[in-house]
Amino acid sequence: MGSFSIWHWLIVLVVVLLLFGRGKIPELMGDMAKGIKSFKKGMSEEDEAAAAAAKTVEHRADEPVKAPKQKASES
Repeated sequence: MGSFSIWHWLIVLVVVLLLFGRGKIPELMGDMAKGIKSFKKGMSEEDEAAAAAAKTVEHRADEPVKAPKQKASES
């Protein structure tokens, strides 16, 4: 009862073809492929931006570090 036989899949296929028609299914798959490509492109651009931000840290070792001035506390 938990698994589908070949007849179940054929009935599902016929229903999908009746609902969407032959021309609509390739169009839907093409739209889905475009969406996946744009998602991957966005993810790679985000990774590149994060890597570029991590590389732009500047450090100057020739300047001495100054200690903060301490205020005299009144007791």
